[in-house]
Amino acid sequence: MRRWNGWGDDQFALELPAEGQQFLADRIGEATPLADATLESVCAQVPDSRLAPHPLIDTGAEIRVRHARGQSLCDWLAMRSGHFGVFPDGVALPETSEDVRTLLAYAQANDVKVIPYGGGTSVAGHITPLADARPVLTVSLAAMNRLIDIDTDSQIATFGAGTPGPLVESQLRAEGYTLGHFPQSFELSTIGGWVASRSSGQQSLRYGRIEQLYAGGRIETLRGSLDIPTIPASSAGPDVREMVLGSEGRIGIITEVKVRVTRLPEQESFHVVFFPTWAQARDAARELVQNRLQLSMLRLSNAVETETQLALAGHPGQIRLLEKFLAFRGAGDKKCMMTFGVTGTRHQCRHALSEARKHCSAYDGVYTGKYLGAKWAEKRFTMPYLREALWQMGYAVDTLETATDWDNVDALLGKIEDNLRQGLTDDGERLHVFTHLSHFYGQGCSIYTSYVFRTADNYEDTLARWQRLKQSTSRIIVENGGTISHQHGVGKDHAPFLEVEKGELGMAAISGLCQIFDPEGRLNPGTLIQPINK
Repeated sequence: MRRWNGWGDDQFALELPAEGQQFLADRIGEATPLADATLESVCAQVPDSRLAPHPLIDTGAEIRVRHARGQSLCDWLAMRSGHFGVFPDGVALPETSEDVRTLLAYAQANDVKVIPYGGGTSVAGHITPLADARPVLTVSLAAMNRLIDIDTDSQIATFGAGTPGPLVESQLRAEGYTLGHFPQSFELSTIGGWVASRSSGQQSLRYGRIEQLYAGGRIETLRGSLDIPTIPASSAGPDVREMVLGSEGRIGIITEVKVRVTRLPEQESFHVVFFPTWAQARDAARELVQNRLQLSMLRLSNAVETETQLALAGHPGQIRLLEKFLAFRGAGDKKCMMTFGVTGTRHQCRHALSEARKHCSAYDGVYTGKYLGAKWAEKRFTMPYLREALWQMGYAVDTLETATDWDNVDALLGKIEDNLRQGLTDDGERLHVFTHLSHFYGQGCSIYTSYVFRTADNYEDTLARWQRLKQSTSRIIVENGGTISHQHGVGKDHAPFLEVEKGELGMAAISGLCQIFDPEGRLNPGTLIQPINK
């Protein structure tokens, strides 16, 4: 069963080793956990539904609780405290595009707001309902979760938009194919959500971001069905696919997604290299990408994240031996860990690995083989469960991510980390802050920063701490050459910062697009674009 107030399967837990607990206590202090609300107490708060009855809509209290929030820290605090604020008035579970059209017609006839719901993994407030006089209907795509068709000649697969990552891959694998889109939220997030939020997978170096994989499909709108054909390339004006990518439910509900798939690779492996300094590691990574080595993924941890990962790994005896070896090879206290993947035919993998090792060696990289890479691959989708373990110890953890050009990486990364580390000094609190570069381009890369802090004595003050950190650092990002989101989308949390990136005219164009499809502001209001008071 999925957790109602946190991440993932409630039968799975990722334990923090004793060494990891001491590591955090040494850096930011011992912590005391806050008390969690019960599902029963929250269900008792759910008000009567304002929706007119409909056979596709469930107005039960528990299903409304389970679809009221996503996975941002703000959502987490709401769920754990039991102070949800607003609940949807009902949850619909359509099985077909026709059902979705029926629900949109119902929404128009009954003056209802509509929030599309994929896997509920949003960390930017996409699916949180706002208080409004009008009823709110959440439309879950969970029942639209299968492979509808696969064209092996064109390598185009069609899925129901609610298909989660594991089902996407298992259904393709049975046909000898892969999509290769692996965000960290892979376990729960859906293919329609990937399109709606312009998602990026961990192996985008090989397979591309979702905008390269998205070939077309169907969107049900208040103005009718929008069918996007699968054409390999076109110069026939603006690309309508771009209207859908990143639209976050503002123009309609994605019901079918057509994607470009790839035959399963012959082999795949992940490898780890340690560098003596950040500068050497960063330059090596940039050279690997700009020289177009055929890697499938690349991740580069700064010194603090490297130290943290080794501290949380367990097996302290083995880690001490590894660190002695690395120090002997010149990678000591400031060492930075690079993880990279090679995927494809045996010949391609052998060549890519050889070239990668040669490039890394030129920057004094110490190659340690496949063992640590295999451990990364083993836990690549379970790390979100660490939030649960930390919460039970009294710690809150959140992330901020952006992307910028290479000449700005160090400056922006430094400003992000400095602001977070100093963000709670007025409260006498320390933060543990660390960063990795998670996606790479010839032009630049993404910056993915995690931060851990002790919860306050109550939920209100803990939320205030998070808001201070999130808002001040988001402002720093957009005012210093970064995008407000590289892979998590805009939602409601990032909407106030979007105009810095898009500009006044750009925002007018986005608003105009939403107005064409939804003149009454019925679809996911407050997401992507802030509501306008009339």
